[in-house]
Amino acid sequence: MNILLISLLGCLVVAPSASAQKVKWCVKTQNEQKKCEHLASKSADLECHLRPSITECMKSIQNGEADAVTADGKDIYLGGLHPYGLRPIIAEKYKKECCYAVAVVKSDANFNINELRGKKSCHSCSQSSGGWNIPIGRLVAEKKIPWEGPDDMALEKAVSQFFSSSCSQSETYSSDKGAFQCLKNGKGQVAFVCHDAIPVSERQDYQLLCMDGSKKSVEDYKDCHLGKEPARAVIGRMDADSQQIYKVLTQIPYSDLVSSDTGVKDLIFSDSASGLVELPKSTDSFLYLKESFYMAMRALRDGSPQAPAPERPIEWCTIGHAEKTKCDKVNSLIPRMECRTGSSVEDCIKKVMRGEADALAVDGGQVYIGGKCGLVPVMVEQYDQQSCPNGGEASSYYVVAVVRKDSRVTWSKLRGKKSCHTGLNRNAGWKVPDSVICGQSPDCTLYNFFSEGCAPGADPASNMCKLCKGSGKAVGDESKCKASSEEMYYGYDGAFRCLAEKAGEVAFIKHTIIGDYKEGKRPEWAKDLKADDFELICPQSPDSTFKYTEFEACNLARVPAHAVITREDVRSDVVSVLKQAQSSVPDLFKSEDGKNLLFTDSTKCLQENTKPLEEFLTKTYMDMIERTYKTGTGEPDLVKACTLDNCIVG
Repeated sequence: MNILLISLLGCLVVAPSASAQKVKWCVKTQNEQKKCEHLASKSADLECHLRPSITECMKSIQNGEADAVTADGKDIYLGGLHPYGLRPIIAEKYKKECCYAVAVVKSDANFNINELRGKKSCHSCSQSSGGWNIPIGRLVAEKKIPWEGPDDMALEKAVSQFFSSSCSQSETYSSDKGAFQCLKNGKGQVAFVCHDAIPVSERQDYQLLCMDGSKKSVEDYKDCHLGKEPARAVIGRMDADSQQIYKVLTQIPYSDLVSSDTGVKDLIFSDSASGLVELPKSTDSFLYLKESFYMAMRALRDGSPQAPAPERPIEWCTIGHAEKTKCDKVNSLIPRMECRTGSSVEDCIKKVMRGEADALAVDGGQVYIGGKCGLVPVMVEQYDQQSCPNGGEASSYYVVAVVRKDSRVTWSKLRGKKSCHTGLNRNAGWKVPDSVICGQSPDCTLYNFFSEGCAPGADPASNMCKLCKGSGKAVGDESKCKASSEEMYYGYDGAFRCLAEKAGEVAFIKHTIIGDYKEGKRPEWAKDLKADDFELICPQSPDSTFKYTEFEACNLARVPAHAVITREDVRSDVVSVLKQAQSSVPDLFKSEDGKNLLFTDSTKCLQENTKPLEEFLTKTYMDMIERTYKTGTGEPDLVKACTLDNCIVG
């Protein structure tokens, strides 16, 4: 993560570039406007736009009239919804921890979190995160407080009906400190506050109620809380130039950014912020807020989620028109397998995380990324028919480097050649060759090792998109270098085609691909291909070549098979539907309008996986993946976004 702590002592004002586009900052009050004008005097690239509310700022940003506004967690959630579609781009960091919202009771309390009905509650009563938004949102989301939404009744009424009594804003006990005093003085039986509202000297007299029904010491708030408040963040459009916005902010002395001379606290930025963090580009409101907080905010807005129907349908995430067409055919036979469309594997992983889709099949490198985002592998492709009936050894495959016969390309002569890859950050096409070729070399990347190539999903302006073919359109082809079947050189067969059509000189693919073209139905582009026209090269024998059938002797690695990833809460539904599909859909593992659609065409069956991620991928394989992150471009942006701490202390 690119983290820059701007010195509290201030910094030199950087002279603005004449060509730099101004950042249009949205402010909500006259006091914020006054401060923004002061900041603009420090940077000619900053422009201030006053709107009457945060929602009006969001509309202005959505319409392109403004670029950015600072928001707290609840408003970051709102900004991510339709119609705004905004994302966090820069976050504050602090010297102390953000608020963990906790439910505090006296040590002798004889009830748990599931027994709150009828109790007297103490809140800060100011719609604060610790006293109201997080705890009430979480309790509604978990159905501990019943509320069907604003059409049923006001949330405040539902809460007052659930608890026997609670404080009001006019009472003495209206702050976090006051809510704790409400509990201490016996006015209430449970207090919802931030963890730091409980004085250290009194913590031994109190306990926390945990969501699993247990109780813990006040000191264990990180393991026993209702939610964590995220840091305030700057939000902008999905296509926002976050680097430019961040650059403009760094032109301004940091002491000016966080000071509020008007006497009103936290104008634009929090007075307590100690620095700013530019967020990964994959970050959206769900990834930034994290599931627990996001679901709490959803419940505050919409009420308790409906219980899933028995034998609920699953929504398969497809990429590209050909996959969607095949999925629709499966759906006609298995109605429980519905189809949704994503723009890429990364987009599908995000949809599965948010519950907008349920599953997709991916390679090992993408299983790793999904795992870092909380998804689990539940069904695995098996490529050996004999292993299907009895649940034999888990399937795997070899990653091979293929060249054209008589090309004189060997492993020792690979540097500077033109390369064909299945896709950026994919297993056979990228992760394995990156690990084997670059290893621990800090200056080595596949971008600079090869002269040019095709790695769908790479930056379109990079040399790794130069060889890509797109959909074949003459002009205006938006599919070029896209990580979907719309790019002709995407995937195993696409990378092989890139080599076969002499666009590239080496292809990194699965060991079975060449043999797939020896028999059976061939696409038009491959009608004259002969499998024996291709050879394998490898680091084991850097100056030699091997027959394509000698993959056990000449390969880059043996890696886990492709697997279906999903959320843990829908695991059983996904497994049930896929077991039904493979017994009822004759051509589930065949692709008519392309190759490897939904599943790898060489799949013989799907087998259930109950191993945790680390055991499924194996430590050796995960070490290999993580080794590649130490060189080149580092961790994939989505991994950075999924593992981001949304309240950085420093």
